[in-house]
Amino acid sequence: MISLNIEKTLGFISKEKVAAYEAQVKEAQEALENGTCKGNDFLGWLHLPSSITQEHLNDLKATAQTLRENCEVVIVAGIGGSYLGARAVIEALSNSFVWLQEKKNTPTIIFAGHNIGEDYLYELTEYLKDKKFGIINISKSGTTTETALAFRLLKKQCEDQRGKEMAKKVIVAITDAKKGAARTTADKEGYKSFIIPDNVGGRFSVLTPVGLLPIAVAGFDIEKLVAGAVEMEKACGLDVPFTENPAALYAATRNELYKNGKKIEILVNYNPKLHYVNEWWKQLYGESEGKEGKGIFPAAVDFSTDLHSMGQWIQEGERTIYETVISVEHPTHKLEVPSDDENLDGLNFLAGKRVDEVNKMAELGTQLAHVDGGVPNMRISVPTLNEESIGGLLYFFEKACGISGYLLGVNPFNQPGVEAYKRNMFALLNKPGYEEESKAIRARL
Repeated sequence: MISLNIEKTLGFISKEKVAAYEAQVKEAQEALENGTCKGNDFLGWLHLPSSITQEHLNDLKATAQTLRENCEVVIVAGIGGSYLGARAVIEALSNSFVWLQEKKNTPTIIFAGHNIGEDYLYELTEYLKDKKFGIINISKSGTTTETALAFRLLKKQCEDQRGKEMAKKVIVAITDAKKGAARTTADKEGYKSFIIPDNVGGRFSVLTPVGLLPIAVAGFDIEKLVAGAVEMEKACGLDVPFTENPAALYAATRNELYKNGKKIEILVNYNPKLHYVNEWWKQLYGESEGKEGKGIFPAAVDFSTDLHSMGQWIQEGERTIYETVISVEHPTHKLEVPSDDENLDGLNFLAGKRVDEVNKMAELGTQLAHVDGGVPNMRISVPTLNEESIGGLLYFFEKACGISGYLLGVNPFNQPGVEAYKRNMFALLNKPGYEEESKAIRARL
């Protein structure tokens, strides 16, 4: 079970001010539970972990097995919440240097559809030319430009290389239950498909087939992942006292810091496997809270790497920031620092110590330096990087996000601003139906 420590924020805000949020937090939680809040048509994530059936998990695992048996490579085509959750879990649990296909019956997982880079897509299609590959196409509408473009290219290549019958076997659609281009294509072609629930927004969808299927294909235990989320769902429940509820305490603390001029939250990890957890978190909080001229800006760094690039700014730059550190208590492996007779690097004082002890002292030393430099710190402790812990961590952030958005006074489940760039892009590309917008934009250029 993960835990939260806010002690290193209390020199900047008071414990009493944080405690004063208890009534507001309870009101927000009750609004979520009762569906009386803004965005109440997107609350399907709230009790999603405990509602997942064994039958559903078995269906996902069977489909994953089909892809593993017939593919050397599986492309996950999606953008935003349609790929970040899966990538966060897969990279957190994977060996950093062993290609996934070296694991028995486990294909390499590659992500596409999250950019419009011509070189990226060309190089991907070249790489796949001699590969037995399959595709998981994740799109509610089927018309999101980045994902639809990648899927169009990959679908054709898969059919050309593997034949239409095999393509039908190794292309899976995760999309709307009834409508949209991706649903129409899946039904017409006879693809195996899974549903993205109408009441679960993309950034909250990691525990739907959107995340669970790619994670299962990568060879990880989705039952344990869900079990970890179920445990955290209980730990963050309405009946849990405020001071014992990590999601409630996190939401209250970050909002009190925001009120006191701390406008930027930096999520910090000391384990490179958590890089994409940072990326997933950035979307979750940025898209949920950044609206109506409000919102804590979500930034992220990988320490100790970024201490040698961003460390100076964090230590002595504008004091509008605070840090939330994810600390992994127990690494999976053990490695000790050797002794060296020459000792030219002066590191013999570390001989016999575990590398993780050095890392933990870097973490503690940095926290103390940053707090002394005017940067409040929260610490999230994760027991180890396994399916249960990651499932719990993801649900913790989701529940806290729902509470925090309401404390901030915004609807955390919509994203009206995301459409602005799309309208301009379609107009500039002369998409049918955008003629007037095209004229107006070109007049400005």
